[in-house]
Order: sequence, then structure tokens, then C-alpha cells
Amino acid sequence: MKKVLLILGIVAAVIVICVLFLTGIYNGLVASEEKVNSAWAQVENVYQRRADLVPNLVETVRGYMQHERTTLENVVNARAKISQMNISSDVINDPQMLAKFQKAQDTLSSALSRLLVVVEQYPDLKASQNFLALQTQLEGTENRITVERRRFNEAAREFNTLIRTFPNVFIARAMGFGKKAYFEAQEGAAQVPAVKF
Repeated sequence: MKKVLLILGIVAAVIVICVLFLTGIYNGLVASEEKVNSAWAQVENVYQRRADLVPNLVETVRGYMQHERTTLENVVNARAKISQMNISSDVINDPQMLAKFQKAQDTLSSALSRLLVVVEQYPDLKASQNFLALQTQLEGTENRITVERRRFNEAAREFNTLIRTFPNVFIARAMGFGKKAYFEAQEGAAQVPAVKF
């Protein structure tokens, strides 16, 4: 009888250790996925900040640049396209959705860059306090976007590594944890821009 109780005690201890081990792995996966979700929320936050700044920037510039209507319309249209996108947190699980989101954001970045180049032709506008304040906020927001995208990619990399390592891979598959997508460099970013004076 003592041997049976001893064997049952050992079996129970092994089961408890295995359950605790598997629970630890699962909880680590959940924590890592939440870190990715949090990083994604920050990316969305800074993109929203930029989208909120664009109408103010366009209105400030509009009075000075009546004949630069196309440039302004490109900015407004790019922002509208982003606003119409139905982005959910599922975008981080789908590389194609993330690429579509990133392309729309890159289009707005490009339109804003062209707008800021055109502004150089208007000294009165460049001296406007409203414009200078908006330009500073926009530059700060672009820096924040870069930082938050980097943080998101780091969190996604950590999560993707975690779900692919042994023994986590088995629990990740069993519990439905999938790979997270990454932000990638804008097309043509590897080419050095030509500077002409």
C-alpha cells in the first residue's frame, strides 16, 4: 500500500510540475503577444496624431498656396484614404494587410514631404507662427512614428522568436498563436536620394 501511495505521489508531483511548466510557457506567450498588441496600439496612436495634424496643416497652407491645389489635394486624399481603411488589431497577424496599411501611410508621408518642399517657395508662410508650430509638431510626430514602428518590430520579433523555439512551438501551435507581421522599409528606401543644387 505504501508503494502504491508513493508511486501515486510521484505521478501527481510529475503532473503538477508539467502543468506548472506548460502554464509558464503559455503565460509567457500571452505576455509576449500583449507586448506586441501594446506596441501596435502605440503605432496606431502616432499615426492618428499625424492624421489629426494634417487638416490643420492643410488649412494653414491653403490660404498661401491657391495655385498649388494639386499638392494640397494629394495630402487631403491620402489622409482620406487612410481614414476610410478599416484597420483592426488583426492587421498585425496578416502581412498583406499590414503592407496595405503601410503603403497608405507611406503615400501620406510622401504627399506631406512634397507639401513641405512646395512651402519653401512661400517665405510668408514659412514665417507664419501657425505653420511653424504645425511643422514642428508634424516633424515630431514623424519621429514618433519611426520610434513606435521600431518598437513594434522589436516586440513582434521577440514574439515570433518565442513561438518558434522549443518547446514553446508545440504550445503556440496548440493554442493558436501565430506569427506577427513586421513593418518594412518603404520601397526605394535603400537608394540614396540625389541632391542637386
